[in-house]
Parts: sequence; C-alpha cells; structure tokens
Amino acid sequence: MIKEENNNSLDWVYYVLGLFFGILTAAIITCSFGWSILGGIIGFIFGAVFLNGVVKGREY
Repeated sequence: MIKEENNNSLDWVYYVLGLFFGILTAAIITCSFGWSILGGIIGFIFGAVFLNGVVKGREY
C-alpha cells in the first residue's frame, strides 16, 4: 500500500488562538463586553500577522 501524506492545513489554529486570547485578555483587563469584542478582533489580526510573518515558509 502507498502511504498518503496528511496535508491538512492547520492555519486555523493560529486564528482561533489569537481570537480566544484576545477576548480573554480584554475581558480580564476591562471587564467589559464591548472591549472584549475589540480584543478578539485585535487578537485575530495578531494571529494572522504571526502566521504570515513568522510561521510562513517553515516546515513542520
């Protein structure tokens, strides 16, 4: 039998972690729902920047 390589992309993990920890950080610092949403957006952006700037081109 031929072994097939698992080429599943795990890029979504960086986005989810950035979103989660952005919400968590904003919620702990401000105790406000509105700022938590903004923190989630900023965390999502940082996750995208990290993925495209730091991790891009690395082999697992």
